[in-house]
Amino acid sequence: MHPFIALGKALRARGHRATILTNPIFQALIEAQGLRFLPVGTAHEAHAAIANPEVWHLRKGFPIIAQVIVPAIAEVYRLIERHADQNTVVAFSSLAFGARVAQEKLGVASASVHLQPSVIRTFADQGMMGNVRLSASRPSWFKHGLFRLIDALILDRSLKGPLNEFRGTLGLKPVERVMHRWMHSPQLVIAFFPEWFAAAQPDWPANTHAVGFPLWDDAEAATVTQAEEFLKSGPAPLVFTPGSAGSTMQRFFHESVEISRLLDMPAMLVTNYPQQLPRSLPPRVRAFGYLPFSQVLPSAALLVYHGGVGTLAQGIKAGVPHLVVPHGYDQFDSGWRIEQLGLGRCIPESRYRARQAIPVIHAILQDGASRARREEFKSRIDSANALAAACRLLEGLAR
Repeated sequence: MHPFIALGKALRARGHRATILTNPIFQALIEAQGLRFLPVGTAHEAHAAIANPEVWHLRKGFPIIAQVIVPAIAEVYRLIERHADQNTVVAFSSLAFGARVAQEKLGVASASVHLQPSVIRTFADQGMMGNVRLSASRPSWFKHGLFRLIDALILDRSLKGPLNEFRGTLGLKPVERVMHRWMHSPQLVIAFFPEWFAAAQPDWPANTHAVGFPLWDDAEAATVTQAEEFLKSGPAPLVFTPGSAGSTMQRFFHESVEISRLLDMPAMLVTNYPQQLPRSLPPRVRAFGYLPFSQVLPSAALLVYHGGVGTLAQGIKAGVPHLVVPHGYDQFDSGWRIEQLGLGRCIPESRYRARQAIPVIHAILQDGASRARREEFKSRIDSANALAAACRLLEGLAR
């Protein structure tokens, strides 16, 4: 949600009206930033998906996510139909298929906004697809076959039927392979990451523009003062987080507390779901709810996280070393790219154990070359420029 809040605020600063269509769990946060809000789905639906421990499973997880995506198709379409006029431009996220349908049926100027490179398929160098490396050297027939298999067994099985049923009510032709090519706007694709993070591939949509990372967090969060006091009370801490939607990560936190104990280093455990934390924490380990990472991470010794692209970008900007512990989906690609950039290491969640992680952490903290790389890439992130570029592209659609 943070990149879209950043985009909405940037558009509003340029004199536009900005409205975010999303789940009600974000309503208070969005409206506090002076942006308009329209609800899609219910908080209960979102919390139910997040609470399901299988939501991160590479095969079983997507049908759970689809239970939230599918009802939103018609909802998003109807909201755009009701509220859009000739001056409206829609910037829609990767899974907002209702906006893609509205673009076709209603002719509303629309742009895809992708936060992760892994959602833009390529038969060149895909990076990681789940936990499978799809390099340029992999034969094309293998990639074609793998994408078709994923679509047939997982993605289209959950999406194609209900999407095409809704399209039929609007007189639109059915879609094949929803997340292959159709999902991208034919007018404009904004990639909210820089080219040095993921180089453009020859078969990406021709209208794709990689603008950079849009950084935003809630600097007014109530936990800021507590975090500042903890940071001042001792040496630089380890920061552990499984992401804002990680609610069933008991083992991740158990191993993380053990890492803090074995290294004799203070730690900050960041989660919105404290019930997954160990019942008692050591004196130098503190749990926090939401934290603005732009203010916390520059004082951290190490960031251990799931590989979510928002946390990743804040970590690069802070110049902190990374240990990525991917649970599923695009997170494996994030971990691989962090390693390729020389900014840290990656250990899949299935192999994340304290005693196995300790040598990796020692190597990260003692790597002088990585320290130099972190300083280099820290200076490359220009959020204001990324947002300005995205705004200009969207304004171009309006014209």
